Amino acid sequence: MKGGRPRSSPGGTRWETAMAPERASGLLLHVTSLAGRTPCGTLGRDADEFISFLESSGQSYWQVLPLGPVCGHWSFSPYSSPSAFAGNEMLIDPKALCDRGWITEDELMGGEADPAADFCDLHAAAAANASWLQAAARRFFAHGGSDGAFERFCTDQRHWLDDYALFRALADHFATFHWPSWPAAISRREPAAVARWRRELREPVRQRRLEQFLFFEQWRRVKSKANERGVRIVGDIPFYVNFESADAWSRPDVFQVDEGSGLPPEVAGVPPDYFSASGQRWGNPLYRWQGRSGLHRPTLEWWTARVGHLLQLVDMLRIDHFRGFESYWAIPAEEATAVRGQWRPGPGLPFFDHLRRELGEIPLIAEDLGLITPEVEALRDRLGFPGMKVLQFAFDGQPGNPYLPHNFRHANCLVYTGTHDNNTSNGWFYGPETSESTKQVVLDYMNLSHRDEFHWQFIRLAMQSVARLAVFPVQDVLGYDGRFRMNIPGRGDGNWRWRLRPGALSPELGRRLLHLTRLYERLPAR
Repeated sequence: MKGGRPRSSPGGTRWETAMAPERASGLLLHVTSLAGRTPCGTLGRDADEFISFLESSGQSYWQVLPLGPVCGHWSFSPYSSPSAFAGNEMLIDPKALCDRGWITEDELMGGEADPAADFCDLHAAAAANASWLQAAARRFFAHGGSDGAFERFCTDQRHWLDDYALFRALADHFATFHWPSWPAAISRREPAAVARWRRELREPVRQRRLEQFLFFEQWRRVKSKANERGVRIVGDIPFYVNFESADAWSRPDVFQVDEGSGLPPEVAGVPPDYFSASGQRWGNPLYRWQGRSGLHRPTLEWWTARVGHLLQLVDMLRIDHFRGFESYWAIPAEEATAVRGQWRPGPGLPFFDHLRRELGEIPLIAEDLGLITPEVEALRDRLGFPGMKVLQFAFDGQPGNPYLPHNFRHANCLVYTGTHDNNTSNGWFYGPETSESTKQVVLDYMNLSHRDEFHWQFIRLAMQSVARLAVFPVQDVLGYDGRFRMNIPGRGDGNWRWRLRPGALSPELGRRLLHLTRLYERLPAR
């Protein structure tokens, strides 16, 4: 696989996709999990070192989680963000700011953390980052800013940046992201109120713009370095956005909200299933998909801008909850659970036809996990998007299980030992969530007479499959147990915290991964 490549056109930037036949593999690691002396991973030297490990171990892809802003209000989940366009300012490398004279050595040292810790302190990371960026903004603007790059960035990204910067400044001023509780005039975005608050919050608005400039500048440096080393970035786009976001506040025409209150009459989720008797009530606003004749034009334009924007930052894009494009579960907002909802038709093929007309062929991956209907599969296959196969889901006792490698119907898919929502492979196999009888089936399927180093055996199983791309969470390469998983779905706090220790990805581990990559013909053509 190769990612989308920009090409110029009279209408701006477009993308075309070259889905090459070469087999490849990669690692899943979010930026916050990179090693370092800051309270969480950043886009600095440790990102460069991880890219070097990917290259030396023969890996072609680095998959990350969504890159949007996060905060303690949503337990720092990368899938809950106040913006569908902005970048996570907590990932900005403070050392780069120090090198440019925008923060001092003393200020930098004041935010350092124990590099040997196995978990991020995300609250400390948010506090240290806010302090660094406030100091950087004072010096940046006091010395006249940059060479014009900041001003060009603000102009180029105005279509989302102005609303986002004001939204964040207002949320700080009123001490809440819940914008319906703000004064009515600014909650409804009356023009006079917007102009007034832009004047009164000029400094915090300007700082929020600068934070985005710094994030995108550093991220593009990291992506350029990765691409130069033959590594492509796989990004992640959540299907829904938060109601308490700049998007829902600034673009009510895109969402199903009441014209009077501004609140959504129905919210997103998924119905009851084998795993949850009450389903999952996510609470996100639903999109306004249908217009008077065909799909709703503002929603199409917003989504096109969103996808095009993110494809400038990554080489491929995984769409979380892909099934929502075929049909989505609508729950009355007053319901406490997801039981009393209804399926509604999604935008389907016409939506993607529009994207292709505007952006060209787009390198999307369909997250098609869970209870997927034939209609969702037909849409995915009609579009030619690769789906996902997760080996931890393969052993339910059913010989037709689609995640068993011998049931992969074609190579146009990605195989994972596990995802950010799964236990680590060793935690899954050795721990109590897998019964002894299932463990015996796993061993028999893999033709193993022992239980040693299960994580490497599982990686080998993925590598030898027909799936064009095999991806492994870094915890599986390290052989970590369930204490080091990234996320436990349904648990509100304590997720998203695991991080690498310096030197954990040793040359020996790299050589071992390289051996399997070469053995199963997944080395990149460099």
